[in-house]
Amino acid sequence: MTPEAPNRLDSDASPSFASDIKPPVRESDRTAMQRAFDLWSYDDVVAHSQAIAGKLKDGSMPCDGPWPGDQVALFERWVTGGSPL
Repeated sequence: MTPEAPNRLDSDASPSFASDIKPPVRESDRTAMQRAFDLWSYDDVVAHSQAIAGKLKDGSMPCDGPWPGDQVALFERWVTGGSPL
């Protein structure tokens, strides 16, 4: 996140795909999942958001180690908050 952006990990501010969901997804994560869907595509992530949330929660995604709990919670908040672009 950029310094001027609000820290949505520690706030109730609504997360967005562009500033909170896509940035932590590395190119290697995208490449690993490309055969199923594109993690840099808003439409693909929305379409698969429940499955992605489950994999993030159980630590099996990304494949080289789990996201921190606060980042997983942010993703879940984005999904339950209507998945804003």
